[in-house]
Parts: sequence; structure tokens; C-alpha cells
Amino acid sequence: MFSLQKLLGKEDMFFGLLEASALEAHKSVQALVALTKSLEKPVELEAFALSRRKDKEITSQIRNAVYTTFITALEREDIEALSLALYRIPKTAEKFGERVLLAPHLTQGMDFSKQVGLIEQGSECVLNLVKSLRKGANLDEVKKWNDRLQQVEGEADKAIMELYRDLFSGRHEALKVIVLKDLYELLEKVIDRCRDVGNVISQIVLKNS
Repeated sequence: MFSLQKLLGKEDMFFGLLEASALEAHKSVQALVALTKSLEKPVELEAFALSRRKDKEITSQIRNAVYTTFITALEREDIEALSLALYRIPKTAEKFGERVLLAPHLTQGMDFSKQVGLIEQGSECVLNLVKSLRKGANLDEVKKWNDRLQQVEGEADKAIMELYRDLFSGRHEALKVIVLKDLYELLEKVIDRCRDVGNVISQIVLKNS
């Protein structure tokens, strides 16, 4: 077990910023869930944009702090890598919302629940991983959450293959195939972003254990 309190110096500032970033990532996923449950209604992107803007501000604060705060053991690159990985979650989620808005008539009636449900699970793992750092995460705990993220990604890979099978069955018009393929792949990327956070945290823990 290790304590990031000893590594970061001003622990509350860094822990607070990283946890705030993880929370915005989680909020963006919640907005994604709400969007896919109401495709028949006008699409609102404000929830996505707000999470992404807030996270961008947090990411900027972290970037500035790592160069103005004395850090003895944890490498600046590790903090920045984690911050960037977290920011990519709401950024990718917002892209999904934007694409839906471009062609809402082609997404009405579509069921994204399986992929979105996996994204929810992934974002919860991310929150738990980031929060665990404040407590002094140990290898077993980080491995548990990271293994769960890898499992979620594996399930998502199977899910997108099933979606592709339906998409290329010949039952859909060409434009709809193009639009839905893009949306499926964006959802896949959100899960990949969650996995990236788990990998970064695992590397930090291994390096400093």
C-alpha cells in the first residue's frame, strides 16, 4: 500500500481536482443515459457541454498546479496523464450528443441501452478508482476495479459485434447504416476512455508501490 498524501504534498488540492474531474465524467455519462432514453424528444446538449467545460477548467487547473507545486515522488507526467484521460470521457460523450443532433430522425426508436449500460458501469469504476487514491489505494483494490473495467470493455466488444451484425443485415438504408455505425463507435470510445483511466491509475500504483 502507498499513500499519495506523501507523494503529492498538497494532497487535498490534487485529490479534490482529480475527484471533481471524475465526477464531471460521470455526469456526462448520466447525460448520455438520459439522452438515449428520450430520442423521441428534442435533443439538449447543454448537460454534455457543461460537464465538458467544467472538466476542461479542472484539467487546466491541474496542469498549472503540477508546475507550481513541489512534488517529490509522483511524476508530473502521471498526474497530467490521469487528468487528460478523465477529460476525454465527457469530451467523447459530448460528440455522441452532437452526432445525434445532426440526424435525430435516423436515431428515433433505436436501442442503445446495452452499450450505455456498460458505459454506466465503466464510469462508476472510474469514480471508485479515483476516490480510492485519497485513501491510499493498494494494488488489490486497484486491480479489482481495473479488472472490472477490462471485463466491461470485453462485454462492449461483444455488444458492438451484435450491433454490426444487425446493421449490415441489409434491413437498413445506407445513410442510416453510416450514422448508426458512427454512433456505435463513439459509445465504444467512451468505454475505451474509461478503460484508459484504469490503466493510468494502475501504472501509477505499480510505480509507487
